[in-house]
Amino acid sequence: MLITTIFIGSKLDITPDDPRWIGAWWGGFLLCGALLFLSALFMFGFPQSLDQQDMDGGGESEQAMLPPSLTMEYQGSKPNGTMRGFDINSGLTVCEHLRIIPRVTRHLLSNPVFSCITLAACMEIAVVAGFAAFLGKYLEQQFNLTTSSANQLLGMTAIPCACLGIFLGGLLVKKLNLSALGAVRMAMMVNLVSTACYVSFLFLGCDTGPVAGVTVAYGNETLRSWQRPESPCINNCNCYTASVSPVCGSNGITYLSACFAGCTKPNLTSCACISSNSEEAVALPGKCPSPGCQQAFLTFLCVICVCSMIGAMAQTPSVIILIRTVSPELKSYALGVLFLLLRLIGFIPPPLIFGMGIDSTCLFWSSVCGEKGACMLYDNVAYRHLYVSIAIFLKSSAFILYATTWQCLRKNYRKYIKNSEGYLTPTELFASNVTLDNLGKEITQNPANRTKFIYNLEDHETSNNMESVL
Repeated sequence: MLITTIFIGSKLDITPDDPRWIGAWWGGFLLCGALLFLSALFMFGFPQSLDQQDMDGGGESEQAMLPPSLTMEYQGSKPNGTMRGFDINSGLTVCEHLRIIPRVTRHLLSNPVFSCITLAACMEIAVVAGFAAFLGKYLEQQFNLTTSSANQLLGMTAIPCACLGIFLGGLLVKKLNLSALGAVRMAMMVNLVSTACYVSFLFLGCDTGPVAGVTVAYGNETLRSWQRPESPCINNCNCYTASVSPVCGSNGITYLSACFAGCTKPNLTSCACISSNSEEAVALPGKCPSPGCQQAFLTFLCVICVCSMIGAMAQTPSVIILIRTVSPELKSYALGVLFLLLRLIGFIPPPLIFGMGIDSTCLFWSSVCGEKGACMLYDNVAYRHLYVSIAIFLKSSAFILYATTWQCLRKNYRKYIKNSEGYLTPTELFASNVTLDNLGKEITQNPANRTKFIYNLEDHETSNNMESVL
């Protein structure tokens, strides 16, 4: 309301329901930025340094990151091969730091369970990043909704359901006390149900309907696809295609604008291009409604809520599997690799792929000074099938990766699950006194199982303090 009062002039002749309306798109960035700033203030509550008791065992971790040339010197400096007060930054050069990163990363990615579960998470996020990015536009085109109403519905339904799904996923893993195999089975089952929901979207939508000059001809004129609609009834009109504002004629045909309908009065009456059996050829703002479209929209809204909630339940099991499949000293770095790949694979390419697919279903492009602009009208059936099929392909790829993970664990559980005899249960993992930083200390009390030298990667061990180096 404040933005409307300040930035919108009283002489503006369009409303937020008009497709030409451009809202305050920057408002969301301001809100998110303010929330991030407020949350960052709580970071100042952390102490300047950790207590000494939280840093016990640091010498062994530091030794694990030393290059071979410094190992003997490090061990001989004090009994038991540890050095109190050793500064890791003073012992390693920049080149040695850089050599550690690719070697540890290669070690992680050589683990098929880690690689498969990470790629599966990327595929799941790719569906969210690509499908959700254009979901508002999809609702506008498929169900003739306005931009504001489409975004409001998504904010009130799909997003809260996704948040609920993440919470339920973590709750189920904890209550059922699932092992790594159980977590994979849960992820597979959740993936199958959500994929079935996406398959149902192929049948929930509305047709484009008759559009004068695009899908049907003006009167007896021959339809010329991909060109500017022309007809004798608008020869004397200078109709622009830079932007369109569809109107529905009394004859049941949609026109790109009142101008293309030949309407000569502001109240959309006396439209020369509309041939109707009624007393007067008139038009109404918006596209002509399709039969059964409202019922399809209500069904779609219910299914998208279920799909969002169930699909989000796979996030916690995926993280549980990833944490258990790497050495305790690599858990923090493994999560860092996961989040890096999620952004590189899951968030960047999918919107581009979905966008190119959607553009291929365009029926009519706007033109500005003779140059092609934005798409004004889509083939709804082709749009729906291609848009949903890409999401189904990504979900199916995630299921194959989950199945591969399950097969690897089923054949050799002890090989891929670290400390399989004494691993933390979900109840222990979610306990408030256990964090990713001290997780390795809780499950590797035996000194013989402590960290090994980083260059001896066949032992699948590295360093507790790897994050401090990287």
